[in-house]
Parts: sequence; structure tokens; C-alpha cells
Amino acid sequence: MQCPKCHQPRQAQRPDCPHCGIYFSKYAQFLERQAATAQAVIDGTADRESSASRLWRYLLTPPDAGSGFWYGRAVLWVLFVLWGGLFILQDIASLAAAPSFLHNVDLVFHEAGHVLFGVFGSFIGSLGGSLGQLLMPLICALALLRQRDTFGASLCLWWIGQNCLDIAPYMADARAGQLPLLGGNFGHSAPYGFHDWEYLLSETGLLAHDQGLALLCLNLGRLLMLLGLTWAGYLLWRSRAQRRHATD
Repeated sequence: MQCPKCHQPRQAQRPDCPHCGIYFSKYAQFLERQAATAQAVIDGTADRESSASRLWRYLLTPPDAGSGFWYGRAVLWVLFVLWGGLFILQDIASLAAAPSFLHNVDLVFHEAGHVLFGVFGSFIGSLGGSLGQLLMPLICALALLRQRDTFGASLCLWWIGQNCLDIAPYMADARAGQLPLLGGNFGHSAPYGFHDWEYLLSETGLLAHDQGLALLCLNLGRLLMLLGLTWAGYLLWRSRAQRRHATD
């Protein structure tokens, strides 16, 4: 017989290896623990992969609906495609010059975010406005997913992207301070801290990068809107295919 570690010949009746010094019983226990740990890692990875697979399958499963609901959702999807195109094709200057009516809807959640996060200090309170805009559609998406309405959740992703487009002009305005603020003020004339993004970027030393960060926010919003529309379109296509298969 050989030593399991150094592979040198073992001596009969001896509990240890004269070459490497291990005790065979303890080394066997060590190997068992190693094998158990490796198996646990494999099992854990499999569980995570399984959970991720289940989540992915859930997100790509269309909600149950009759033909009337399908056509209604299809019309809604076309409207969001056209509306989203109007947003996506605009640059920051255009979005700032002619905000849509959704800006007023987003503004409600923006101000609510200031109130909600204001208890955590001035910095988080200022950031809370933009967080409020992003959290509300996210909360709506999660609520719809709990109801298995993946189509509604996909449009909420579109809304999150639209909010990024709504935030970008004010981020780009951090140094210039030309855009009107709530209450009739302007960034260049308002007290320090009144313009959220002037304050946030100044406090973090990023004020000189306001244009680049705004462009990043703009393109992130465009991407999220496109992802939301693609997700919704896939759900419609898959739902249609399932209905055709069921009637064949």
C-alpha cells in the first residue's frame, strides 16, 4: 500500500507515514472534509443557477390573458414604442427645452423622495429626489411581477428609463444653473443646495464632469427604454404563439 499523500510505501501496522509524517486516519478525515466542502460548493452553485434560470423563465413568461387583452396590450405596446421613440431621439438640450407631461408626474415622486430621504441628512435628502423618481416605477414593477403581470413590469422598466432621461438635463445643468427650479428659482441664483445636482456633484468633487455624467444618464435611460420595449414585444410574440398553438 502507498501513502495517500506522498505515495511512498506504507509500513504495516504503522499509523503514520515515515516519509511525510501524516497520520493516515487524520488525513482520511481531512480528505473527507475537503470532498464535502467541494460538493457543497457544487450544490450551492447548482442551486443559484437553478434560481437564476427560474427567475429568467418567470420574467419571459407572458401573463395569462384572452384575445381581447392581447390586442389591448399590443396597441399599448405600439403607443409606447412611438412615444419612446420621441424620447430616445431627443438630446439633453431638447429634453430640457420641452419636457413632456410625464415630467410633472415624475416631479411628484421627485419631491416625495426629498421628504422620504431627507431624514438621512442633506446629501441623501438631495439625492432622494432622483431616487424617488427611480424607485416609484421599480416598486410598481415589483408589485406587477408579484401579480405575474410581466408585461406591465416591462413597461415599468420603460418608465425607469424615461426617468433617467428626465434627470439628465438637470444633471447637465449643475454648473450652468439655467434651468428653472421648483418655486421659480434658477440654479445660478438659488442658494447653494437648492439645485440638487449642483450640490451633489460639488460635494463629491464631480462638478466638472456634469456633462459627461448627464450623457451617461441619458444613454442609460435610452437603453432601459429599449430593453423594456424589447421585453414587452417578446412577451406579446410569445403569448401570440402560445394562443395559436393552443387553437391548432
